[in-house]
Amino acid sequence: MITWYHSWRAAIRIARRDAWRFKGRSFLVLAMIALPILGVSAADVTLRSAELSTEQGLERSLGGADARLTDPGLGGVPVKQSPDAESYVPVGDFDGKPWPEGRTDIRKVLPAGAKFLTDSIGSAKLRTTHGLLNTEIRELKASDPMAKGLLAVDRGRLPQKADEVAATTHFLESSGLKVGSALAARGLDREYKIVGAYELPGSLKTDQVNALPGAVLAPLGKALEKAGLPGSEPSTTHLVSLAGGFTWNMVKEVNAKGVTVNSRVVALDPPARSEVPIYQEEGWGDFEESTAAKAAALAAVGTVVGLAMLEICLLAGPAFAVGARRSRRQLGLVGANGGDRRHIRAIVLAGGLVIGVAAAVVGTILGLLLTFALRPLLEDYMGKRFGSFDIRPLELLGIGLLAVVTGLMAAIVPAITSSRQTVLASLTGRRGVRKSSRVLPVIGLIAVILGAAVALYGSTMTDQFIVVAGGSALAELGVVALTPALVGLFGRTGRILPLSPRLALRDAVRNRGRTAPAVAAVLAAVAGTVAVATYAASADAQGEAQYTARLPYGAVSVMLDEAGGRDVPSVRATVQKLLPIDVRADVDRISVGKPNCPMYGDGEGCGRYEVVVPTANECPLWKTDPARPDEDPAAKFSKAERRKLGDDWRCKEVGGGGVYADSGVLVGDAKLLKVLKIDDAEAEKALAAGQIVSFDKRNVDAKGKIGIRLVTDIKAADAASEKGKEAPGEIKSFGVHQAAAETNSYGIAMIVPPAAVKASGMATVPLGAYFSTDKMPSSEQRQRLSGELDKTGSDVSLNIEEGYTSDNSIILLALTVFAGLITIGAAGIATGLAQADAEADLKTLAAVGAPPRVRRTLSGFQCGVVAAMGVLLGSAAGVLPAIGLRLTEKRQQLKWYQDALDQGFGSMQTPPHVPIIVPWATLAALLVAVPVGAAILAALVTRSRGALSRRAAT
Repeated sequence: MITWYHSWRAAIRIARRDAWRFKGRSFLVLAMIALPILGVSAADVTLRSAELSTEQGLERSLGGADARLTDPGLGGVPVKQSPDAESYVPVGDFDGKPWPEGRTDIRKVLPAGAKFLTDSIGSAKLRTTHGLLNTEIRELKASDPMAKGLLAVDRGRLPQKADEVAATTHFLESSGLKVGSALAARGLDREYKIVGAYELPGSLKTDQVNALPGAVLAPLGKALEKAGLPGSEPSTTHLVSLAGGFTWNMVKEVNAKGVTVNSRVVALDPPARSEVPIYQEEGWGDFEESTAAKAAALAAVGTVVGLAMLEICLLAGPAFAVGARRSRRQLGLVGANGGDRRHIRAIVLAGGLVIGVAAAVVGTILGLLLTFALRPLLEDYMGKRFGSFDIRPLELLGIGLLAVVTGLMAAIVPAITSSRQTVLASLTGRRGVRKSSRVLPVIGLIAVILGAAVALYGSTMTDQFIVVAGGSALAELGVVALTPALVGLFGRTGRILPLSPRLALRDAVRNRGRTAPAVAAVLAAVAGTVAVATYAASADAQGEAQYTARLPYGAVSVMLDEAGGRDVPSVRATVQKLLPIDVRADVDRISVGKPNCPMYGDGEGCGRYEVVVPTANECPLWKTDPARPDEDPAAKFSKAERRKLGDDWRCKEVGGGGVYADSGVLVGDAKLLKVLKIDDAEAEKALAAGQIVSFDKRNVDAKGKIGIRLVTDIKAADAASEKGKEAPGEIKSFGVHQAAAETNSYGIAMIVPPAAVKASGMATVPLGAYFSTDKMPSSEQRQRLSGELDKTGSDVSLNIEEGYTSDNSIILLALTVFAGLITIGAAGIATGLAQADAEADLKTLAAVGAPPRVRRTLSGFQCGVVAAMGVLLGSAAGVLPAIGLRLTEKRQQLKWYQDALDQGFGSMQTPPHVPIIVPWATLAALLVAVPVGAAILAALVTRSRGALSRRAAT
């Protein structure tokens, strides 16, 4: 008696033999299934390898030390911290009180017997072969055992002397320097020798230079301070080594002295949540992902995997069906020798099993080899080194099982179909009369209507994207189910076509078993592309409408806030020399205090200025009550009052964007109006007459004057501001010309003519210039300008207004290419199957005298027909989800806008503009170029003459 084991063994042997006999078809199906397995297995190994273990993460953060101690800057106030030291809060209630601040001497809190190593990080502008490069400076004795693992030496050695440094490989590539070169910092006369190159395993793209403690940052800070140049304050942590390590109790003891600790012992053996004081605070420690979020993530992953399997099954299923028909005589012999239907089903399913197992093995092995070969490129792309080449056998086994399941699913329908054929039909090769199912189109139509209704409901009645996405997916599956019936409708157009396309269309309709899945596969790919393309084009139109230009198109601004503006004249001349300048408008800034004070008045002997806003012009929503400085001013108004005040001119924001200037005040002349394209003859006359041109009427008092307060005592001014009082200082009054309200001043509140500043006795400092250009500067001109500005050694802020630029153009192009490849691939597969399935028809055509080119043209039209039907249906199905998502976004943004009006922020908002734009260029490329390209490609790769064969025995 033959058991199920023996029958399946025989079926697998038969399937294996058939797969080997028909290598072309087998390779095609294997490739379709193996490619996704290759990608998923490669992604799995990559992600697992990039995911660091706790020990590997500690090596990159602590090196060989037991802990890293950090001063949080809270002045020694006791703190509570999380075990990983990422979160901390001071102990005590500081509501309504000044937040604690100040430094703590970490060395005083170290336990007895502890060894420490300082790790200081700052930044400086280093001179390179191209100019200046802002670089991270790290002072750490990296040769110490406690620093082992923090830096990985690539070549050369680590610094051993005060005049030696090592640099990251990325810095050397960016700067054009090499090991052995001399390195200098801006503002520092001394040079350092680069003795080695290293990399940061967790940050490969960081520009960093390593030096011994005290070798660079301290002398550089003194030099910059002496020269009046801005510098950065370095941050210092302490690596600590202690016998037995830092336990959690020791960490809490150090926390009591105002210092946080990242401990190796604690990271490897975290304390219970009940032992962590910060987690006992309300709202802390509740950061675990919710069950709903996890379910949503799993649902998303499941949906992607399911759609991928569906796509593979749609393409691989017809291949198994054709294979079963090609082997129908063999299957008939099985039936003639006593085999029943289950044996026929087992043989066809075994074909799916064999191909699935082979695809799983091939895809997994290729995925591992590909990841191993591309490891350096992947690490460079991700910007960090792998912890190890981590292979998870169980995960790879699960991915391989996915291939096996996909192969079996693709073979289910052909297996059932083959088992239903009679032995006589199988042996004679007759297919019999095949009728299309009438149930499937009805189910598909119901799914389309129901899915469209759900998507419409989700876009008009709810704010949940998942409802729209679910309804759209259901409607798309309904269209897939309708595909066989729709293919039949397309067939009715064949009577008006010439011979070759009519034959191709008739063949596609007659063999819907292989045509419909291929069309459905193309439909799914194109629908997703059209949906994303429509959404991206709509979002792009919205972004363009919301874009705020900083300057007129093609205009250039250059600003330089440094000591006394000494480099401004040379910078102005450099820009005018290298760019196609039409008009140049020099601008200065008002200076209070010493001549070399920066824009913001920081530093001893430096002050600032303030524009005096008349009390009557202050927006009530923003006006703070001095008696209650912590109270929200808008809280005392009702929603209706806040909405009304949102339209008050006092609460309207003046044209946003623009190049930043302190209080929006610039000292300039009428040339600035020309660069900003402000056509106002009265404003030009006012500037010539020594009057201020104002673009914000809130600054103008009832007498038509503008006041500018000169604050020399900043501390006193800040103290007065905290009490809701006016800052002490002399007020200068100026005549004013108020520009029209609709004037776009690009963020400038007022232009003060030099004559008015001079008459008032105020001092000015060169700030920069605005330029209009004859044409948009080219990329080469900009690169040359950046290089020349770097050579000046100044911190220059350069802006060139290019108008709105969209990143979606590349996305749309990539989507079009992707959809085209999928479409051509699916259509090509269907054409190849059609040729294999219709070999008898082609021989009949040759026998009745059809010219050889008919075979080539027929193949091309077969491919084009499948591509055209899939693209047409996919384009129609893809627009629905994009429209639904855009309508849902519009509802959300309208809700946010209404909430802003209720809260009193309506003056800072504009009504939402959420357009729906159909990307006609992308659709045209898909509807015309892709089917035509697929047809031409199929015709070119098809032989004109087929091989002769003997007549089959009957």
